[in-house]
Amino acid sequence: MIQVENLCRRYGPHTALDGISFEAAPGEVVGLLGPNGAGKTTTMRILTGYMPPTSGRAVVAGFDVQTQSMQARAAVGYLPERVPLYPDMTVAGYVTFWAQMRGIRKARTAAQQALEQVDLWDRRRSLVRSLSKGMRQRLGLAQALVHAPSVVILDEPTIGIDPQQVIDVRQAVRGLGVKHTVLFSTHILTEAEQVCDRVIILNQGRIVAHGTPSELRATLYAGDRLYVQVSKLNPEAALKALKSATGVARVEPSDGGYLVYGQPNIAPGRTSQVRSRRPAG
Repeated sequence: MIQVENLCRRYGPHTALDGISFEAAPGEVVGLLGPNGAGKTTTMRILTGYMPPTSGRAVVAGFDVQTQSMQARAAVGYLPERVPLYPDMTVAGYVTFWAQMRGIRKARTAAQQALEQVDLWDRRRSLVRSLSKGMRQRLGLAQALVHAPSVVILDEPTIGIDPQQVIDVRQAVRGLGVKHTVLFSTHILTEAEQVCDRVIILNQGRIVAHGTPSELRATLYAGDRLYVQVSKLNPEAALKALKSATGVARVEPSDGGYLVYGQPNIAPGRTSQVRSRRPAG
C-alpha cells in the first residue's frame, strides 16, 4: 500500500530526507520513530501530497504521489500534528463538512460512521470548542477516516494529551489496522510497541533501523546498564577490567560498586541489521 524508494528532500543546503526506502503492507500498522527533526513529518507530508520530494519515488495505494497526485490523495486519510478544527462547528457538522469536501454523496451517513468508529457519536451535537484535547484528536481522526481511505497517516497523534486520552487514541489506532494500512509517527518506543506491527527508526533523515518493536528493543537496549559489585579486585583493577570488557561504553563508580553501560548497537547514519518480518527497503 505504501512504497518509498530512495526518497530525498532538501531545503537549500539542509537535507531533511537522505535516500530512505521502505514499504508498508495492507493491514499493517507501521511506526516512524525518531527524535524531532529526524524526517518523520517531512516523509508524511510527501506521502500526503503536501510537498514534493527533491528526488526519489513514493507510491500510495498504487498511485505515484507526483504523477498521480489526486488519486493518491483520495486514497489517504491524514491527521497532522496540529489538527485543523473549526471551533464554532458542531462535531457532526465538522465531519459532515469534510465528507462533502471529499465528494461523498451520503455525507451525513459517512460522518456518523466515522464518529462511531472513534467513539464520538454521543458528542455529535457538541461544539468543537467544548472538546478536550484528546477528543479533538479523535475528531481529527474521524475527518481522516470519513472517506474510507485505504491508507491512514497519523503524525504524532498522542502529543499533549492526558494519559487516559493517550490510551483511547492508541486503541483507536490499533483498531485501524484491521481495514487500513497505517503509518504512525512517534518519538516514544514504548508507544510504538503498543501500537505498531513494525517500526522504522529515522535519524538525521536516514533509516538507521527497522524491525518489530520487540526486535528493536532487544537490539537497542541489550545490556543497556548493569550494576556490578566486585569483591576480590582492588578498585583500580576492577575499573580497568570492566572497561576492557567487550561492548562496554563506560563505567561509573556507584554505591560501592559500578554502573556498567553497554554500547548502543545503532549509530546515526548506520543501518542496524535487525530483521523485519516484511521487506522494509
